[in-house]
Amino acid sequence: MYKQSLRIVFMGTPDFAVPSLDALVSAGYNVVGVVTMPDKPAGRGHRLQASPVKEYALAHGLPVLQPGKLKDPDFVEALRALQPDLQVVVAFRMLPEVVWGMPRCGTFNLHAALLPQYRGAAPLNWAVINGDTVTGATTFFLDHNIDTGRIILKDELPIGPDDTVGDVHDRLMALGAGLVTRTVDLVLDADGDISRIPTIDQETLIADLQRQAEAEGRAFELRPAPKIFRETCEMDWSRSADAVRNFVRGLSPYPAAWFNLRLPSGENVVAKVFSVTAGEETSAPAGTVESDGKTFIRVAAADRWVQIGEIQLPGKKRMPVRALLNGFRL
Repeated sequence: MYKQSLRIVFMGTPDFAVPSLDALVSAGYNVVGVVTMPDKPAGRGHRLQASPVKEYALAHGLPVLQPGKLKDPDFVEALRALQPDLQVVVAFRMLPEVVWGMPRCGTFNLHAALLPQYRGAAPLNWAVINGDTVTGATTFFLDHNIDTGRIILKDELPIGPDDTVGDVHDRLMALGAGLVTRTVDLVLDADGDISRIPTIDQETLIADLQRQAEAEGRAFELRPAPKIFRETCEMDWSRSADAVRNFVRGLSPYPAAWFNLRLPSGENVVAKVFSVTAGEETSAPAGTVESDGKTFIRVAAADRWVQIGEIQLPGKKRMPVRALLNGFRL
């Protein structure tokens, strides 16, 4: 099967999905349409903002569909009119069966984790929060449940000790794009008969991992990756300094960890934190804040002081603590 004979519909919304779409277009694959989220109001003027995927699609002359509801009959008919042989999903929404089951070659998803670990909406955040040293990406065929389909390909990516989730996100975008094109090539090599593509059933893989862990005398843990909400991002100073540091890294630069800071006036404000370092041991109660008013702000964790590197207070820009204290009395 040739590239032009395989009709591909791409589904995605944020900037993470753009390199994968670009890899398909640049390599000459036959992308016959793009599905992305409807435009949303943004900025002070609340003007409608197109998604990064839509902007790329329009710049390259690709037809765009923006359904409000994925079961909408008009959308389903418009999608069917594109006659997709294969659908590629990168950072999109959960699809109903009427959509993912439409192409004769199925629908595969790029997931930003090494499945079956970190099934869910925020795999990169949780990998960094949990202090993992390795993450990666997986392609798998969609089925009725979330992130449980048969695995096609995986690639690993190291997480450095100082990496934020933003750093990992940017590197994984490129790795994921390569994984997407390799997966499409497998479909081409199989002449569209996806039953000929070697895949791994996730439940079988989980059982194998459990047996391996038992043989090595260690526990096996299947870690989830639930959606991140505002309350998820509140810092817990009763944890160790290393755990606090990983928590900050896993939420930086967005949506950012935060804590309530009491000002000398008695006012409580939300302080967003983007970087911290673990310092010397302390017996101060967890959450105790200290500052010399000029160069540092530090907060007591369960075992050590945590010195804040970059911070943002309401109405101010993100900045180093020293810069903040130059014009702000704490």
